Amino acid sequence: MQKPIMAVTRDETAATGDMPTYQIRAPTTALPQGVVMAASPGSLHSPQQLAEEATRKRELRLMKNREAAKECRRRKKEYVKCLESRVAVLEVQNKKLIEELETLKDICSPKTD
Repeated sequence: MQKPIMAVTRDETAATGDMPTYQIRAPTTALPQGVVMAASPGSLHSPQQLAEEATRKRELRLMKNREAAKECRRRKKEYVKCLESRVAVLEVQNKKLIEELETLKDICSPKTD
C-alpha cells in the first residue's frame, strides 16, 4: 500500500513577526511515487497582488526606516547636549584651576622688590 505524498505550504496568516510558518497538507492530485508537490507563495497570487504586496512591504520598510532615523537623530541630539554640558563644566573647572595655580605661584615664588 502506497503512503500519500504530503506537500509543504507556507501559511501567511499564521506567521508571527518575521518568521513564516509552514503547514503540511495532503496533495489535491495524485502524483507518481517520489514526486513532492510544494506550493510556492508566488503561484498563489496574481501579478497585481504581488506588485501590491511588494509596494506594501516597501512602504512598511521605508516607514520603519524613517522611525529608526528619527530615533537616531534624537539620540544624537541628546548625546551632543550632554557633551556640550560636560564641556561647560570642564571649562569652569579649568578656569578655577588656572586661578588656583596663579595664586599658588604668587605665594610660593620669592618676591623681589
